[in-house]
Amino acid sequence: MVKLTGRLSAAAALCRRGVTVCDVGTDHALLACYLAQNGAKQVIASDVREGPLSAARRTIEEQGVSNVTAVLSDGLERIDSADDVVICGMGGELIMKIISGCRFLSEDTRFILQPMTKADTLRRELYRGGFDIIEERAIREGERFYTVMLVKHTGVPREPDELFCLCGRITDPDMLRFIAGKLLKNAAGMESSGSNAEQAQHMRALAEKIQAKAQEYDS
Repeated sequence: MVKLTGRLSAAAALCRRGVTVCDVGTDHALLACYLAQNGAKQVIASDVREGPLSAARRTIEEQGVSNVTAVLSDGLERIDSADDVVICGMGGELIMKIISGCRFLSEDTRFILQPMTKADTLRRELYRGGFDIIEERAIREGERFYTVMLVKHTGVPREPDELFCLCGRITDPDMLRFIAGKLLKNAAGMESSGSNAEQAQHMRALAEKIQAKAQEYDS
């Protein structure tokens, strides 16, 4: 049985059982094999490079799973269909680019996304692109926090506010304080350099709102 990191475990927990899952950027196919061993009907393990895909094939063979197929694909370019699409460990902008190339979008399609960077950008572009974030789960690794998002396509573009882009549907007070801390650090940097005092003040105001949200979830 495959053992996963906290980030991948959180992503796996949001995948549905009994459906076809595509693991984009599968690397060694650890997540793909875990899903196959835990209720997925079929799993497509895709990667843009042959090297990681060869490693994925070895893992699939070692784990003895017959319902995982390794596919060479740039994002979802060569993927014809899937019920759940998992994209973990990439930057928010790249994740959005991959989703935008999906050819099998429907209201039933679910995306499980774990951005390493620019989660705020990803949230904004998801909503502008007609997607909705159903749920987010906070994962802590060392001194850093990451989010895992469960997303569906609605076809209705919206313009999210700045606070939502920063926090999304996160309810973990420690992660909210982490986000607020980053804003305060950036604001302090602007103030010490004497650049854009107005923007620094705006960041501090946002940080206060996020800290207030954290206090609400503490109680």
